[in-house]
Amino acid sequence: MEQYKKPFLLIFFALSFFMFGWLSHSAYSPIHKIKQLSVLDKIKKDKELKVVLLNAPSTYYIGANGAQGFEYDLLKAYADSLDVKLKIVTANTVKDAIELGKDSTIHITSASLTKTAKREKEFNFGPSYFEVQEQVICNRSMIKSKKFPRDVESLVGLNLKVGEGTSYSDTIRSLIKDGFDINATFSSDSTEELLEQVASHKIDCTIADSNIYALNLRYYPEMHLAFTISEREQLAWVLPKGADELEADMYSWLNDFNQRGKMAELKDHYYSNIHFFDYYDNKMFYKRIETRLPKYKKIFINAGERYSIPWELLAAISYQESHWNPHAKSFTGVRGMMMLTKTTAKILGVKNRLDPKQSIVGGTRHLKQMIKFVPQEIDGENRLKFALAAYNVGMGHLNDARKLAVRLGYNPDIWSDLKQVLPLLSKKKYYRTLKYGYARGEEPVKYVESIYDYRDILENNIEEIAEKKENENI
Repeated sequence: MEQYKKPFLLIFFALSFFMFGWLSHSAYSPIHKIKQLSVLDKIKKDKELKVVLLNAPSTYYIGANGAQGFEYDLLKAYADSLDVKLKIVTANTVKDAIELGKDSTIHITSASLTKTAKREKEFNFGPSYFEVQEQVICNRSMIKSKKFPRDVESLVGLNLKVGEGTSYSDTIRSLIKDGFDINATFSSDSTEELLEQVASHKIDCTIADSNIYALNLRYYPEMHLAFTISEREQLAWVLPKGADELEADMYSWLNDFNQRGKMAELKDHYYSNIHFFDYYDNKMFYKRIETRLPKYKKIFINAGERYSIPWELLAAISYQESHWNPHAKSFTGVRGMMMLTKTTAKILGVKNRLDPKQSIVGGTRHLKQMIKFVPQEIDGENRLKFALAAYNVGMGHLNDARKLAVRLGYNPDIWSDLKQVLPLLSKKKYYRTLKYGYARGEEPVKYVESIYDYRDILENNIEEIAEKKENENI
């Protein structure tokens, strides 16, 4: 019996250790199982947010001061909140953007995409950030010929072209299916290219979202809104499937961005000018870019370089003031390219207000002083807009408006809020309580918005000329 005892004990202990090890592994292995990184975790780990962006005015483009565009600025702000770099993959059409977004390394596809029922079956949409409507846009000259459409029925016989793979092509196909006789062509051209074709009357009409039409109206004044063809729709980003943490984080961030007034500020920056659009004024502006601006462009460039202010902005101010007429004179006595008063001219050392160079340099110095006088807590684009408003209405009235803004619960340091308050300076209820009293507060608001409109047209015009020259040299 003793001879079997030792082998039995060895077998017993071996089995015991095996069972203990197996039970331990079973009990603890789930704890040590490596958790798969979420899309959001990967973004933070790699320090990179990779997005597809449509190369268009409504989304992303390279302007005079580098990358810009409503959706670019919005996504850049989100990337900054994550402390990661924004890496951009550009697309030229909505169809291209959707295709590029299928790449597994892409985190967000941003191309002014509407969240339609059809698309929701195919894509994983993130938060909505803008509300739009589809609009039929036609050439303005059709109004005189009485062919300008006012409803779907009156599209019969017109040359209508829309982008293939867009929500607009879905809308047209749906209408044709419902029995409407629409002569539509589906094109690979971008919406912006189709709007240009409408403006030059190569086609009669196209369809575009309201935000895209609004942004391009300043560049193509020959186009005109015919009618709205859809209900209100939401623009939203497309996210990868299963990116639940990224989606939740974006919703939280966007809500905070809204709450802090940053979204209102961004919309104001890109869309505020549309409220002051004037077809005939814009037509004349384009004409004077060719006939008047060349005489003074070098002076604007030199003054801009000397005082570190973009020359396009100086030219825009001068056009708003005098339409680039060196002999301009108002009934109040202000004169010249930058419409300086006698007192201001004297302070600035301008001896002859009718001399274009003296007027432009003097006006530039005056603007530079205004920028310095703006309170330090106001920064970025807001600072420049405040300085322009002060250039128009005076720093005293501007400070009154800031005090009134605080009283009424507005933020006194951002333009999108202050421009709501400035018009109140003409109302007795408010101006009698302020140090500098009455002012035509609507004027500085229109003044600033018009200057930014002119500046944007100038920047776009310069880019187009450069592109044409580059193409000619190829």
